[in-house]
Amino acid sequence: MTLLILGLLLWVAVHLFKRVSPSARASLDVRFGKKARGGIALLLLGSIVLMVMGYRAAPIEPVYQPLAGAGHLNNLLMLIAVFLIGAGSAKGVTASKLRHPMLLAVIVWAGAHLLVNGDLASIILFGGTGLWAIVEMVVISRAEGPWQRPAPGPIKKDIRVAVISVVLFAVFAGVHILLGHNPFLGTYA
Repeated sequence: MTLLILGLLLWVAVHLFKRVSPSARASLDVRFGKKARGGIALLLLGSIVLMVMGYRAAPIEPVYQPLAGAGHLNNLLMLIAVFLIGAGSAKGVTASKLRHPMLLAVIVWAGAHLLVNGDLASIILFGGTGLWAIVEMVVISRAEGPWQRPAPGPIKKDIRVAVISVVLFAVFAGVHILLGHNPFLGTYA
């Protein structure tokens, strides 16, 4: 569990560093140039590795019993989360409606996984990343002030993201099946 917590803390610290201490982050960019961004990327990759290793090694300590059949809702929410990740950069209609679509995707992803995983490691991983996304939204919104809503782009960009999302969801589901966690069973209890 230690690796999981260390990975989560590293993820949060690296992401919030830019917002909490913008002058220190800017000085890194000035001092190291593009190498600073590479170092930050390596830290984030390391945090993901730590979280995955820690989560996979953590003992299953049940905290609550997921609802039977919640896997179907999980799948729908995961499809929405994948769509939200792409919607922000696609510049379609959805991007003009949501200020933080990628962070909202993390919250949906986390909530979906908490619906079907009631163990302590899942609460730490998914609850922690969901909480981080909420904090990040608040910090960014405070730093940037009122949102200037962009003009909506063409709906065809959202449709393209939806098609790509279905394909990516199928890939993610396939990976889960290969790992022994079939998301189409409807329940995991």
